Amino acid sequence: MELGKVTALMKATALEIAILTGHLVLYPSGIVAERLSPAKTPARAPTTPPTTAATEPPAPPIPLAQGTRPVVLLHGFVDNRSVFVLLRRSLLRNGRDCVESLNYSPLTCDLRAAAELLGRRVDEIRARTGHEEVDIVGHSLGGLIARYYVQRLGGDTRVRTLVMLGTPHAGTRVAPLADAHPLVRQMRPGSEVLRELAGPAPGCRTRFVSFWSDLDQVMVPVETASLDHPDLLVHNVRVSGIGHLALPVHPTVAAGVREALDAGGPAVSGTREEGPGAASVA
Repeated sequence: MELGKVTALMKATALEIAILTGHLVLYPSGIVAERLSPAKTPARAPTTPPTTAATEPPAPPIPLAQGTRPVVLLHGFVDNRSVFVLLRRSLLRNGRDCVESLNYSPLTCDLRAAAELLGRRVDEIRARTGHEEVDIVGHSLGGLIARYYVQRLGGDTRVRTLVMLGTPHAGTRVAPLADAHPLVRQMRPGSEVLRELAGPAPGCRTRFVSFWSDLDQVMVPVETASLDHPDLLVHNVRVSGIGHLALPVHPTVAAGVREALDAGGPAVSGTREEGPGAASVA
């Protein structure tokens, strides 16, 4: 291996260890589900006042969409919402006024069940905020869960943009001994779930943006986090020099996520195109 590659790998590994240490400290804070944002119901002029005590109370106002589309953050395997502390802050500071995280149970054994839970949460957010669509950012397994919801459960009518960070679209071969867990088996190449996702998806309306890193040691091979599907509108964004755990916290990736959500574009300003739907972030 070239000296430059060895040095880059060592730096990325050191960063991964530092991020893991910080995340272990924050992990307990993300176990409990977050408090939901209040419904945004603009004030309305009162209707004709009641004339008798028997008059029925007026129906509650229907929420009207205000502000930007809500963003739903979905964590990866054996993780929780605390992984998105920095990305959430970045989104809120740069114009997103409704950012919510979903925790699925660590006892979840089927990706499909998590996708159904995500669908219920999306519908609840839409009803509460008045927005017809949401955006989703999923890390690792979270991206695969969101993709299943969009492709297989009709979520493309509710999700405008799906951003995936280090998601094993073609399956990962890392840690063979972890196959005892059903979710890990569903992330293996050739699993039933991945075969479903590789099937036809005609008319899918959601935009897909997939960030993958050339030093991601959880994605084996690293290219598995690059999405290739003939029926999907996909932008693949190559990130150089960072590992799997850094994807949800790195400021360059956060900038790319913001631009992808705001404009449907593939990457941050100044990146170069490496082919159809692909870009490189140095």
